[in-house]
Amino acid sequence: MAAAQAAQTAPAVANPQRFDKWYFEPQSEEETDSWLITYLDTITLLLVFMLVMLMLAGKGEGVNVREGIMPGNLGIFARERSTPAPDIAASTAGKAPVTQAGGSSPLPLQPSADDGTRPDPLQGLNLGNLGSDIDVVINEKSVSFRINSEILFSSGQAELSRDGLAVLQRLIKVLKESPHKVTIEGHTDAIPIRSARFPSNWELSSARAGSVVRYFEANGIVSTRLRAIGYADTKPLATNDTPENRALNRRVELLMETVEE
Repeated sequence: MAAAQAAQTAPAVANPQRFDKWYFEPQSEEETDSWLITYLDTITLLLVFMLVMLMLAGKGEGVNVREGIMPGNLGIFARERSTPAPDIAASTAGKAPVTQAGGSSPLPLQPSADDGTRPDPLQGLNLGNLGSDIDVVINEKSVSFRINSEILFSSGQAELSRDGLAVLQRLIKVLKESPHKVTIEGHTDAIPIRSARFPSNWELSSARAGSVVRYFEANGIVSTRLRAIGYADTKPLATNDTPENRALNRRVELLMETVEE
């Protein structure tokens, strides 16, 4: 009786196999490297923040971020290479007055070839006494003295007239004051000439230019400075459709070459 009561009061032992399907053994959590990813993200953010701050701080100091992070540079940043200051002494050389050795007075400046200045080709020439018979034309590389052929020659002739000699005498005084070479050009109108001496305007224009050259040479102009060219009617000043225009085209021009080739 007592044994039966003890059996009834004793707790029943559960069958462990009954709960096997509901039992999970606790697994130990393996260590991972997730902390390293977080660390790298933090470092990256700090680096970006430093870059932005340094760019803002060095805006006026020429900080070149791209150059600073390129390989081969020392450190993270490198400043832009500064442009060397211009050599003021070299740039002003040749512009300052030149002083003679042993003296204190400066020499006058000579015009340089690159400063855009050019000596006046008429400087030193006495043109006041040329008169109205001679037109002076300043070209880029020469000065032209233009004389109408009617003043120098008779129609169809190449011998200098008395009035023409007087005009050339005024020019001789001017040419002797200059060392430049002089080209004498003979020009005619478009009306053909046919004579025993001058078969065409080529011969007439060349003979007139030669007559002027011979007269200059006989009056002291060095022959090496002189040259005669006949252009006939190939370089007219105006059309040959009126008598007035043809008179303009009949001329002798003296080109004084102020710029040597």
